[in-house]
Amino acid sequence: MKENLIYPSIFSPYKDIVAAQSTRLGGMSKAPYNSLNLGSNTSDDTAAIEQNKILFTKALGFSPQQVVRSKQIHGTEILLAENAGYCNGYDAIITKTRGLLLAISTADCTPILLYDPISESIAAIHAGWKGTKDYLVTKTLIKMLEHFGTKPENVIAYIGPCIAECSFEVDADVAQYFDGLYSRFDSTKGKYFIDLKKHNKNQMLHLGVLENKIEVSQLDTYDRTDLFFSHRKENGVTGRMWTAIGLTKPINL
Repeated sequence: MKENLIYPSIFSPYKDIVAAQSTRLGGMSKAPYNSLNLGSNTSDDTAAIEQNKILFTKALGFSPQQVVRSKQIHGTEILLAENAGYCNGYDAIITKTRGLLLAISTADCTPILLYDPISESIAAIHAGWKGTKDYLVTKTLIKMLEHFGTKPENVIAYIGPCIAECSFEVDADVAQYFDGLYSRFDSTKGKYFIDLKKHNKNQMLHLGVLENKIEVSQLDTYDRTDLFFSHRKENGVTGRMWTAIGLTKPINL
């Protein structure tokens, strides 16, 4: 299983956290959810999804009972997690409680992980185009400052695989929320193209996160359906990846 996960290199010097993003490989689900589908809100076989969760969390040294997740609604609510469990209505999760694995679910949206080694706090963020234009990353960093004393210059950040600018074509109703730094118009196609990775990175830079402490994956979920689930490419009939981070010394359950 471990060889089928993506491990952010930016976190590798830090031994008190684990962080990884799943791919679609190495699981139990059958087509069209083949094979490591972690999306509970899909029409996949429930038993296969639960087995996939065990495989993924075990690879990180955790169990499904230690996961913190939420039903994501493309909003800006941020959960301060102190216990494991499944919540509703949050698109970002923060904690400094050890033994919790924060996980967000994506299939084209932007997954972002944050770690402050000074305050020993972490965050997992689900930033689709709505969360991006509503500055969810900015709001999460501010929430970490309020609760944990996190200073942006201490933060280590990872922006994971999502739909890339070259693949994310939209109409004017979406493009209106993004200025020319993040949006370009293709007159041949009559479509706009939006750069979610760049927008989220610049949010962090603006607050004071250092550029050399931000890792941005160059992988495109839309282009690489051999490796990832893509909601857009697969017309909504697809699985979900998890991007997760946890402070080590997990609880023995």
